[in-house]
This record gives sequence, structure tokens and C-alpha cells, in this order.
Amino acid sequence: MKDMNRDDAKEENQTPEETMSEKLRDESAAERAEHTREAATLPLPLPENVMRLPSADRGEKLRVLEALLFAASEPLDEARLAEHIPEGEDIKALIEELQAFYAGRGINLVRAGGKWAFRTADDLSFLLQRYAVEQRRLSRAALETLSIIAYHQPVTRAEIEDIRGVATSKGTLDVLLETSWIKLRGRRRVPGRTINYGTPPMFLEHFGFDDINDLPGLDELKGAGLLDGNLPPGFSIPHPDDSEDLGEDEEPLEDDFAADEMAAESDEHFDAKDDAREDDSSF
Repeated sequence: MKDMNRDDAKEENQTPEETMSEKLRDESAAERAEHTREAATLPLPLPENVMRLPSADRGEKLRVLEALLFAASEPLDEARLAEHIPEGEDIKALIEELQAFYAGRGINLVRAGGKWAFRTADDLSFLLQRYAVEQRRLSRAALETLSIIAYHQPVTRAEIEDIRGVATSKGTLDVLLETSWIKLRGRRRVPGRTINYGTPPMFLEHFGFDDINDLPGLDELKGAGLLDGNLPPGFSIPHPDDSEDLGEDEEPLEDDFAADEMAAESDEHFDAKDDAREDDSSF
């Protein structure tokens, strides 16, 4: 009671200016205290070599993506992954965060053919050679045919043979079709409506390419010793097109007759020497 009387007496002795000044000081002190409390709740800056742990909600989203990618029997695209994440979430940012997390681990999150999948780290592949199931190698004819289709697609069988210089047997194309590394793309708008060949997404996924334009270029092929250093003037690497949309010179392929016609087309002219080459080391 005495303290209250003392404060009242103090206020009575103060001028209006002094009373206003004191109130402003009190309000300023309260604001500073509030700022101090807010600053205490903010996350402290981390050193560059330390990664901040995700929040519980974001961490759960990363766990969902991780589980989907681990359990999937084939690579998944961003649209499929986004179906399991709340709408409006930045799926690309989540994938990049998950990719960064696995960057230094034994398995990596990689993009191939526009889709995402876990793969063994490249520098550890030698450890798994003893556990890998050994598969028969493709014949030289099959490798040449696959390379021509990949680089020159869409391409017809006649064009493949013109580049190789020999006939291409039905067995070679059958092997590549069975592995899903090539596909019947459509028909060329020319007399005879010959079949065009191209590569499906499985080709990119198997060989680890994100896009068909990631195929080795001229300098890379030279560096690997796959091209002669003395190339003819004007030599260049073609620009392949593996899009699902047919070109202006293409027509849709009738699935019911495609296989039978391909067999008939392949049997029309067959090179015996090429057949012998394939029988020596075919898939």
C-alpha cells in the first residue's frame, strides 16, 4: 500500500512530458524482450559442412519416396511419385534432397530415361561382379544394329543394312526386340510402307541414359578408340529422335500385322556370311 502511494505521488510530481517519456521507455523495453524471445526460437545458422535435419513432416515425405523407389520393380517418374505426396508439394526438391542424402552411400538415387531408381554406386560395382548373373554377350551384328538404331532412329531395316554394308538377319532383330532395347516405331511413308525402328524407354534405363541425346558424342567415341582419327570431311554424329510422336514421314503401325510383316521382310533377302557371324557369338 505504501509502495502504491509512493508511485502515485511520483506520478503527481512528474510533468506530462516526463510521464510520456517513461511510458515510451517501458514500451521499448517490452519490445526488446519480445524480440529476444523470438530470436531464441529461430534456428541457429549451421556450418556449410553440416546438413540440417528435415522437419518431422518433411522427413515423413522423404520416407514415403524412399519406400516407393526401393520397392518399385521399375524406375518411377516424378508424376507417379507425386501421387503419394500432398498436392502442392515440391516433388523435385524432395527428390533432390533424397538424392543428396544417398550421394555418398553404397546405393545412389539416379535419373535414367526421365525416371528415378536406386542403383549401386559406380565405384563399388567391382564388389558385386562375383554375385552378378553372367549373361551371354550380344553378337557383333546385334551390337552394330543396336548402335545404328540408337543413333539414327527412326530408321528402316534397309537403312541399317546400308550403313552396316551387310544384310541384317531376323534373328538379330528378334534378340533386340526380346530385350526391349528396340521397338517397332511406325511405318515410313514410302512405297512398301517399310517399318521404322527406334528405342523404347527400357534402352535408356538399362544403359543409364537420362535422354537419348546423352549418347556419346564424336569426341567421346574418338577418346574411347571406337572411331578412327582420320574421319572423312564433314563427318558428324546424327541427331536421334526417340519421341513417342510420329514424324511427318511416318504412319501408325498396325500391331496385328507388324510381327508377321517384319518376319517376311527379314526373310526377303538374307546374307549367309552375316548369319555365320551371328551363330558364332549370338545372344
